[in-house]
Amino acid sequence: MQYVEFGKTGLKVSRLGFGCMRFPATNVNGKQVFDEDKSIAMLQKAYELGVNYYDTGTSYCDGLSESILGKGIKGFRDKILVSTKCPGEAKDADSYVKQLEGSLKRLGTDHVDFYHFWGIGLQYFEDCVLKNGMLKKAQELKEQGLIRHISFSFHDKPENMIEIIKKGEGILETVLCQYNVMDRSNEAGIKFAQEQGMGVVVMGPVGGGRLGAPSKTIQALLPGKVQSSAEVALRFVFNNPGVNIALSGMSAMEHVVENAEIASNASPLSDAENQQLEAMMQENRRLAGLYCTGCNYCMPCPQGINIPEIFTLMNYHRVYHITDYARGEYKTIGKVPWRNYKDASACVDCGVCETKCPQKLPIRQQLRETHEVLNR
Repeated sequence: MQYVEFGKTGLKVSRLGFGCMRFPATNVNGKQVFDEDKSIAMLQKAYELGVNYYDTGTSYCDGLSESILGKGIKGFRDKILVSTKCPGEAKDADSYVKQLEGSLKRLGTDHVDFYHFWGIGLQYFEDCVLKNGMLKKAQELKEQGLIRHISFSFHDKPENMIEIIKKGEGILETVLCQYNVMDRSNEAGIKFAQEQGMGVVVMGPVGGGRLGAPSKTIQALLPGKVQSSAEVALRFVFNNPGVNIALSGMSAMEHVVENAEIASNASPLSDAENQQLEAMMQENRRLAGLYCTGCNYCMPCPQGINIPEIFTLMNYHRVYHITDYARGEYKTIGKVPWRNYKDASACVDCGVCETKCPQKLPIRQQLRETHEVLNR
């Protein structure tokens, strides 16, 4: 396992982090039943393979993730780092404390190494974290030893990640954000965080496992250099000098073993491989642009459809052949803050978008096709 300095925390962390939101489960009468024994075995195997960063959250795995993690790490709690999160239901200092107390109890520990303001945007940070005293309370709890490091996980417009870091005035020590070979929107924020001495953890490096599905297009990004699509995805993330940890939500023992093996590869991509990767990405973006350039001239849609974003998801299927990933993302539309818009089924065939499209694309037809393919 490879280890790196984690910002200015003074800690060394494994390049691979264990994301505890996809523990193995079976469907019983339409309900997920999580396998505690298999989950604990995976946690212990990850520790044996050198993973020292474990990330959970209050609602993961139907609210069972923290307690499963707590049981799984009992024998080595003092040798690893635990990260969990304060959900957005907390709006002030008192509710922040109550959320932390609940997490500590479920985890069976007396402290959290990294406590995140969870999935925040700039407005929540200003209105609740700053104005309602949550950040000040976090500092107090850090002085008491209940929190070792103050962190935040980010879901907002990419430019707002930089604004949150600025307004945090050096108190925020690490950040968790989305980043993978298909979604590079947070690159500037990652670079800025690194420049401020923050530790950077990325979620979704393998797109919730979906980028790990076999894809000749993904593997062709590094032809002859990798054994799987997952390896391309992880090596791409590891190659960013601003990224310390790639957090992978693993649901099977083979995921733990494969990802740990990739994270143990000390060889970064060469300059030639970097150039090859970038050239292939540019070519794929060119192909995607034949369907939609993302110019946004078609916006706003009167029905609240984010047309360019939806066509981006369709291009994951059409250009990169990672259909499961595209469908998984499509299903989050209207259900998560960063996809706060309607899916393609909301189209009423008004045609306003087509009158503004410089490419004269048959947008209404493409929306129908997109929904038919991605809503399966």
